[in-house]
Amino acid sequence: MTNKRILVVDDEENILDLIRYNLSREGFDVLSATSGDEALRLARAERPDLMILDLMLPGIHGMEVAKLLKKDDKTKEISIVMLTAKGGDADVVTGLEIGADDYITKPFSPKVLIARVRAVLRRKEDTDPSKNTVIKTSILIIDPGRHEFRLRGELLELTLTEFRLIQLLAERPGWVFTRDQIVDAIRGEDCAVTDRSVDVHIAGLRKKMGNDGDIIETVRGIGYRFRSETS
Repeated sequence: MTNKRILVVDDEENILDLIRYNLSREGFDVLSATSGDEALRLARAERPDLMILDLMLPGIHGMEVAKLLKKDDKTKEISIVMLTAKGGDADVVTGLEIGADDYITKPFSPKVLIARVRAVLRRKEDTDPSKNTVIKTSILIIDPGRHEFRLRGELLELTLTEFRLIQLLAERPGWVFTRDQIVDAIRGEDCAVTDRSVDVHIAGLRKKMGNDGDIIETVRGIGYRFRSETS
């Protein structure tokens, strides 16, 4: 997974230097920006594979940077890992709903950051044909090959993590997945993710599904399952 291009955006030079050093040592091609405006310019010009994005930036706020990138057909495929001191639940939910693939709070471990970056890039490159089977129920269609999720005929915009999550659950309706199993399946075993991360993605997915969000059932003390139509 070397030679991937990563854009690091942070207004603190010491953090930029730390991330640049660790990414470069792992073989990544690293670009950097210290403001939201510069981040947008570089993202549009260089089309990096992934962006590590701080939120509290001079000029354009990091959340707005993410929104603008996801709305542009030329940049919407750039993966985004938010790295910020803002770690409240509301901040995490907002970041993931905008389209971030992961959300890491400061202070952070460079080793964990590298693992999370690799996990996001791995998910992006996963082209396993066995994962491309179209799933259909009475109310939804999940098409992995097209990366499309339709609910009652309406195409919903899901983040890559949300898409993998609903695909995992829907492949085995009625089967209870623990949070650890979900983490292993959608992020990779070497990626450090908390239980709260899974809960936040579930909450975001349910919100997008509206009244049909209850098809994802919580099994208290264990995890989640996709409600079987025969239940």
